[in-house]
Amino acid sequence: MDFWIKAAQVILSLSILVVLHEFGHYIPAKIFKTRVEKFYLFFNPWFSLFKKKIGETEWGIGWLPLGGFVKIAGMVDESMDKDQLAQPAQPWEFRSKPAWQRLIIMLGGVTVNLLLGIFIYGCVVFAYGEEKLHPKDLSNGLAIHPFLEQYGLVSGDNIVAADGKKVDDIMELAPEIMLRGTRKLEVVHADGKNETITLPEDIDFKIFKSGAFPSTIGPRVTMAAVDTVMAEDAEHKVTPAAAVKMQKGDLIVAVNGQRLNYFDELTTALYRQRGKKVELTVLRKKGNVMDSILLNPKVSAEGTLGFRMGEFDLIDEKAVKTVYYGFGASFGKGFQTGMNTLGDYTGQLKFLFTKKGASSIGGFGSIGKMFPSTWNWQIFWLNTAFISIVLAFMNILPIPALDGGHVVFLLYEMITGKEAPQKVLEYAQIVGFVLLLSLLLYANGNDIYTTFFK
Repeated sequence: MDFWIKAAQVILSLSILVVLHEFGHYIPAKIFKTRVEKFYLFFNPWFSLFKKKIGETEWGIGWLPLGGFVKIAGMVDESMDKDQLAQPAQPWEFRSKPAWQRLIIMLGGVTVNLLLGIFIYGCVVFAYGEEKLHPKDLSNGLAIHPFLEQYGLVSGDNIVAADGKKVDDIMELAPEIMLRGTRKLEVVHADGKNETITLPEDIDFKIFKSGAFPSTIGPRVTMAAVDTVMAEDAEHKVTPAAAVKMQKGDLIVAVNGQRLNYFDELTTALYRQRGKKVELTVLRKKGNVMDSILLNPKVSAEGTLGFRMGEFDLIDEKAVKTVYYGFGASFGKGFQTGMNTLGDYTGQLKFLFTKKGASSIGGFGSIGKMFPSTWNWQIFWLNTAFISIVLAFMNILPIPALDGGHVVFLLYEMITGKEAPQKVLEYAQIVGFVLLLSLLLYANGNDIYTTFFK
């Protein structure tokens, strides 16, 4: 049942975004009196699940859920309709319109996705408010990955300012450091001592390669039971947790005899024992009785055992504040969140060309993991807004077959006064389609590997 609830959310979210994206092309095309021959949700090779001709446009639903399309007359697109392009240009065709009109038509989908993401963020803030974790209200400090100990940061510290700006939400600290260039932190240690810590310029890559992202900085949380034990690691080796037969539901209460209160104490203890055997005291339920057992796994070189934890409980509940905004302020906040989302997503591309970054690319399975196993409208709309911003960015990339590829050729025409040759456009479309298909197969292949073999 969990799978179908997640799948329904993914399909609904993507369907909304695809239809509105295509309307972003359709509406300016109609304004400029350009014929739109087809408008489809999902692709329809060989046959359609539904189709109906209304006026000059065929409206339909395809069977291949990889996006959608509008077929605009006289345009080189995924249909590769060479017969039409071989005929003399007609006044209602895309190729007959001025370059500036064609540019607006091509930018319509990206524009809709960007504005839609901002609009949804604004609506969510207006309806639900914005939840923040104030560092000044934390009684137990922050959970800080042990990799950062070498720079003077430890769990229990509070970070009250970043690059001179007051921190009012600790969940913004990790993206500030990893993606927005923040390097100077004002820290209040557990003993009350204040200190300014300056991180090195390349700290983002160091954190990413060490495996300390995304659990770099966050709230301290209580220990939780093991939710998943991975059978193999990235190198197809049996994980330490699987080797000692750790089970779902196990509760780790001590490492080498040291009692654990917070989850970050476990990650820190394991990180310090990288490559060594540790003694874990585990509570395991047998029938109606909790038994205490000992496990002796060898910690990996990254300081992990190969398991995922279940739901956490936030210790400092009083630090959680919900801030409500008026109608106008909500959409101002929505604009800020949308721009931060776009900037952060763009910033993550610097990690893509590392070995770890390439292996973390995901497809529909990764999108599905964003959604909860129970229907939650607030999370649904927040995820939809995020995906909308991502689709806007991805579609404007200068790759043939994407909107951005068409924009590049149109800008070339507007600058030089010469249209790109028809054959160049056709070949570019084929190359772009092959690239996108390859990326799609790679991303979803990563999902399959992660789900079943990691």
